[in-house]
Amino acid sequence: MESISRKTFIKSSGLLLAGEILVKKAGAFASGAAQPAETASKPAKKWMLKNVRLETGFVYEDGEVIATETGLFRVEIEGGKIKAVLPNDPKADATDAKGQLMLPAFRDMHIHLDKTYYGGPWKARLAKNRSVKDMIAFEQKTLPELLKMSTYRAEKIIELLQSKGTNFARSHVNIEPTSKLDSLKNLQKAIENKKDSFGTELVAFPQHGVFYSHSEQWMKEAAAMDIDFIGGLDPNAIDGSVEKQIDFIVQLALDHGKGIDIHLHEGGEPGLKTVEYLTQKVIENPALAGKTFLSHCFVLARLEKPKLEEVSEKLAHARVGVISTIPFGSTIMPIPTLYRHGVTVMTGNDSIVDHWNTFGSGSVLQKSNLMAQLYGQSTELDLSRCLKLATCGILPLDEKGKQQWPKAGDEASVVLVDASCSAEAVARISPVKALVHRGNPVYRN
Repeated sequence: MESISRKTFIKSSGLLLAGEILVKKAGAFASGAAQPAETASKPAKKWMLKNVRLETGFVYEDGEVIATETGLFRVEIEGGKIKAVLPNDPKADATDAKGQLMLPAFRDMHIHLDKTYYGGPWKARLAKNRSVKDMIAFEQKTLPELLKMSTYRAEKIIELLQSKGTNFARSHVNIEPTSKLDSLKNLQKAIENKKDSFGTELVAFPQHGVFYSHSEQWMKEAAAMDIDFIGGLDPNAIDGSVEKQIDFIVQLALDHGKGIDIHLHEGGEPGLKTVEYLTQKVIENPALAGKTFLSHCFVLARLEKPKLEEVSEKLAHARVGVISTIPFGSTIMPIPTLYRHGVTVMTGNDSIVDHWNTFGSGSVLQKSNLMAQLYGQSTELDLSRCLKLATCGILPLDEKGKQQWPKAGDEASVVLVDASCSAEAVARISPVKALVHRGNPVYRN
């Protein structure tokens, strides 16, 4: 169904249909589709949800968590923040959440919004493109055509993500001699169009290699623009030197106050050397701690246990995070080990229906489900903990079952799902019924 603007909705309904459509003083949820930002209502000063299901604690039997307690509440929202969580009043003049479970909005922390077939005619990936260098050559031919529709298609992917409960993404964007800065500029247009309903971080990504494709100057120009991270790609395999690429990226990040997020597909000694060299660079430059990430980092899946433990400890100490697409083909990442050592782990959809990957649902809740299945995390407690992969660490209950979210002052970016608790939401990949971004309702199913 088509999205509707706030102006049109007010004219036709006078905001009197709160029981039938999830609407109140904050504006209107679009029915069945993410609402385009140009028609999305801005956050109202104050509005309220009633009949909101929130988790309140765990139920124990013989010391084991066997269920999750929940209750119905009112949630007051003002200025894009949660103002208060109040006892429920079914008769209150408020938007009816109809008993649906409220969770923190989801975050996709590794995606390529700038290049996709999504939003256009169906097209599967080509079998002839086997290696990263094959893909580089292919992109050099196909990017000029993709750029013609890249703004529109980026908006369509954003709407897909919103329909899956995601209100924020970290997107890598091509910076190379073929598209120059055009891919970045086109994506920035899409982001501007969606700014009231979706948040982003951008990574200047040298998809064709920094030195392999002579992208140094383009990367320097991109670093001076409105981006958040400096990217990289397989330093040894693509640029022929771990040190040369990493040194360039680190210096660029330091010079411009950016973070770092490097694609690392390489295994073996080159992959391990990249992890260890980058980690040491972050230790030497504390400004990069907590702002440096290794995407994919498949080498960790192939390390012997003693070495994995050592590397995981170093990553945690340096505050270098890992972003995993969980899984990737037959590669199963050691995520429980990384968590145990305190390494920040996040996930994303990576490529969605593009020349790299034919698949992609747009759901990071599905990634939480996959993680649970891969590592045998099927109990009530374990499933509830898996939710943090989709929410970037935010959980309604702590390990002991104490309610820790939502609280007054938290950002009002929430999702309503058709589930009784977090564990069920993860296990069943429960349907997303509504999404609120910083107090602004942007999606309703």
